[in-house]
Order: sequence, then C-alpha cells, then structure tokens
Amino acid sequence: MAIQLKREYLDQTVLERLSSLELHARLPMIGSVAGKHRSPIRGSSLEFAEYRKYVPGDDTRRLDWRAYARNDRYYIKEFEADTNLRLCLIVDTSGSMGFANNGMSKLDYARRIGGTLAYIAALQGDAVGLYCAGEQFHKEIPPKRSATHLGAVLDELGSVEPAGETGLVDILHETAERVPQRAMIIILSDLFIDPEEARNCFEHLRFRKHDVAVFHLMEQNELDFEFDRPMRFVDLEGGEPVLADPHIIGTQYRRAIETYIQSMDEVIRDTEIDYHRVNINDDYGDLLARFLLGRTPKKR
Repeated sequence: MAIQLKREYLDQTVLERLSSLELHARLPMIGSVAGKHRSPIRGSSLEFAEYRKYVPGDDTRRLDWRAYARNDRYYIKEFEADTNLRLCLIVDTSGSMGFANNGMSKLDYARRIGGTLAYIAALQGDAVGLYCAGEQFHKEIPPKRSATHLGAVLDELGSVEPAGETGLVDILHETAERVPQRAMIIILSDLFIDPEEARNCFEHLRFRKHDVAVFHLMEQNELDFEFDRPMRFVDLEGGEPVLADPHIIGTQYRRAIETYIQSMDEVIRDTEIDYHRVNINDDYGDLLARFLLGRTPKKR
C-alpha cells in the first residue's frame, strides 16, 4: 500500500526504524480478509490448532490417518485461520491533554504514538479507525482498509485540539458496544478518571472480546511536584485556577498521586490489559519498539 507522508507529527526516521516490526493482537481476531492475526474461526491455514472427531460431511482430506491407526477412530485436523485486524485508536482530547513540557504536549505525544501505529497497521493490511474522546464523540471514523481512509484518520489526528472535560468513561463504554466485532483498542490518555471507573471500562471492553492496550501519558512534574515558590495552578479542563504554596500542599499532593497510581496498578492487574505508563519526555520510538516486540507471538 502506497501511503504518502505529509503529516509533520509522523517521523520518517522512526517509521523506517520500526519497519521490520509488526503489530500483533494478543487475542484472536475476526476479520473479513486473510491477514496476519489469529482468528477464533477454524480454517485451513498451516497453523495446527487441535483435533476433533470426524462427523459425516467433513472434508476427508483433513482426516489424520495416523490418529486412526492408533485409536481406530476418525479425527479431523483443525487449523487456525488468519485474519486481518481492526485497530481502533481512542485519543483523549480533553483540556488536560494540552499540558506540555519543552514544547511537547500530551496530545502531541499521543499523535505520534497513534499515527505511527495506524501507519504500521495499514501497511500490513489492517483496518484503522479513530475515536476522539472529548465530552462526547465529536469525531468518529470507523475502521476501514485503504490508503485514502488512513489519510483521513491521520489528518483528523493532526487537527484535533485539547479542550473541555474528559468524556473518556462514556466513550470507552460506547466503543465497547459500537465496535461490532473483536478489535484492538488503543487508548491514548492521561487517565484523569477514577480508577474504579477505569476498571468498569476495561472490564466492559474485555467482555466484548476486544484486545485493550493503554498508553497512560504523564509528565514528570505531575509525579514529582517539584515547585519552589507559590504558583497559580490552572485547571485545563475548565475548573477555577488555584493559587497555592507547593511547600504547603506538596506532601498532600504526592500522597494523593501515589494513592492514585497504586489504585490504577491494582486495576491493571485485575483486568489484565496491556498497560504502559509513559513519560512524555521519553523517546516514543523506543517506547513503540518495546510495545511491538512485546506483542510478537512466541514461536511454538
């Protein structure tokens, strides 16, 4: 598939570096064409799955005569059918995603991750879609397979702006129901939601048989809170600004962020989603290389 790179947030060097890696689903997928990913539907690919008893009407060419010689019973060999993947990017576009350091905002970082994964998926023949998670679905591009469609996804990803409160919880539940077949759901967000609400979202997505991966985007100042003088803190999602002395509130803040992270870690362990806590100061090419390698199926 020939795809022209005209989006400045896509780094040609990173794409070339990742060109030898593929995006794999951790769960079986259901697609419309032959592809690279395991399917729960049994087919006749070269990957053996299991035996089952012969029933009249089965293709006798798939009989295992060695099994018959051992057991005096007819068995059919079943194989895993390969299929294509539906990649659904869910990008948080709430105001807090505009938080930046050294000119790189969380949303800028999300664009780079999402755009690169979309490009890789499209090149390997998979469908790509985009859902923007503001207070409502202000943009929804269902997954399709074509260079033109990928261009529409990348253009929209490059044009979204951070604003307002997050609508991530509602959108994740809505996505679980809207996407009719199994898909890989990539969530790009700072997860400014209650961990128990996140648990409900992840469980809903997993119940619908989606393969869920989360890139939890944070900036180092959010963790360290290393400010040395009174400052005016602005709520990027629309709340009132607060003038506070970090020396007074610092201890309480760090305790609150530690509690939040511990609670989120517990949610991740329980729901078993593919979770990555990301510092937006880190190299996203290194991050994606680890992500893709971590999903490479192990040889049997």
